Amino acid sequence: MKRAKKLYILLGVLVAVCAITFGVSRYQTRQEEIKNSGEVILEVPTDSVESLSWDVGDRSFSFHKETTEGDPDSESIWIYDEDDVFPVDKTKINNLLSCFESLTAAFVIENPEDLGQYGLTDPSCTINFSDGETSYTVLLGDYSPMDSQRYVSIGDGNVYLVSEDPMEEFDVELSKMLDDDDIPYLEEEGTTTAIRFSGEINYEITYEADSDNTYRADDVYFTEQNGRQVPLDSTRVSDYLHEVSFVFPDEYVTYKATDEDLAACGLDNPQLVIEADYNTEDEDGNTVSNTFTMSISRDPDELAKAKESSEEAKSSDAETTSEDEEDTETEEITAYMRIGDSKIIYRLSGEDYETLMAAGYNDLRHTEVLPADFADIAQIDISLEGTDYTITSEGDAEERTYFYADEELDIADLQSAMQTLTADSFTDEQPTEKEEIHLTLHLDLEGEPSAEIGLYRYDGSYCLAVVDGTPMCLVQRSYVVDLIEAVNAIVLS
Repeated sequence: MKRAKKLYILLGVLVAVCAITFGVSRYQTRQEEIKNSGEVILEVPTDSVESLSWDVGDRSFSFHKETTEGDPDSESIWIYDEDDVFPVDKTKINNLLSCFESLTAAFVIENPEDLGQYGLTDPSCTINFSDGETSYTVLLGDYSPMDSQRYVSIGDGNVYLVSEDPMEEFDVELSKMLDDDDIPYLEEEGTTTAIRFSGEINYEITYEADSDNTYRADDVYFTEQNGRQVPLDSTRVSDYLHEVSFVFPDEYVTYKATDEDLAACGLDNPQLVIEADYNTEDEDGNTVSNTFTMSISRDPDELAKAKESSEEAKSSDAETTSEDEEDTETEEITAYMRIGDSKIIYRLSGEDYETLMAAGYNDLRHTEVLPADFADIAQIDISLEGTDYTITSEGDAEERTYFYADEELDIADLQSAMQTLTADSFTDEQPTEKEEIHLTLHLDLEGEPSAEIGLYRYDGSYCLAVVDGTPMCLVQRSYVVDLIEAVNAIVLS
């Protein structure tokens, strides 16, 4: 019995060894069928393709190319098969097809026995395209677990590993194929010559280099206030134009807007219309004038509720506690945008909506109380507590030295205090309390202009700043105290 048992065990071991040997042999055979490649496995010029369709996930897309009937020389356009009104972006179609202009394989698996192990019996994406003579089918399978490259079949019986994954382009939503409206680049100084706002905001901004209506050389944008041209903060205007130029909503509501659609989105009577006059150059270098228009509106129902809440808040004397404020959820905003008379309505994010709506005079004006560059100040006359003081200077803006009572000054603390004076909020209130300090700035500019700053008591936290006789803003009282201390450090020392 023991001897027979040993024979059975030895026989089992022999069978196992044979099986392992056979498996290793098969594995080595399979290994030999995987080869380094580097060859171009598909080479189809983008311009030659006349139709393209693909299935990815639960989405299916189909497009074909057309030329103007009776005009073979006309530029071809791409048509979405499901709706020929859909504006197809030709560039985005070309980006998809560019994958196949030179599709290169990193490895080739010849004569694969089981396509399923590569994810190709139920592919992640099936792509079909034709150049009119030849039809192509490309299957995108799984990733290789070793090097994260995509398994691909082009129908020639082999499986390929490609380093440049077509799925990166083809895993899209229909909205990504939309030919979006063009928005010009408006930010570059001198390109935009005028900006007009209408709707809830109504005023115009004009571009003017070397204007006499400012003390700063960097001021190039101006608007009219109370019958006179006043400068805006060039950086804030440029930043706003940047936001306009680079607002690219991810979603569209419709690409064939009707009057009913516009009304439903509030775009029949927009909250804000932005018109920008800008210049471009044609092929001959001639200046061409253009006008760009963008309309913005919040969902009409939301807007009505927001205005109602605002009115209730204004009429209520009850104060909201900080605890109540913490419990208040951030208000959701549904907003829309339209470019010119386009049939496309875009959905704006709440953040983009609030950024574009921040276009008022107070949003774009200077926040600094000091209306000039400090380096251009040649003399400062100061009135403080009934006493007058004068700080003079020698030299120019590059190397200016300041003096008080013929003694050279370290002006750094006074300069910092003056430049720190910034608006906490803008106001046109006239001063009713005592003037804390008054500065007259004599500027080393053409015509030797002067600017005046008066700082008045307002309440325990703020002072009222009046610049050149016009109320401007409330500034933190602590800033004014710092200014007074800086002056005292000079005149009392």
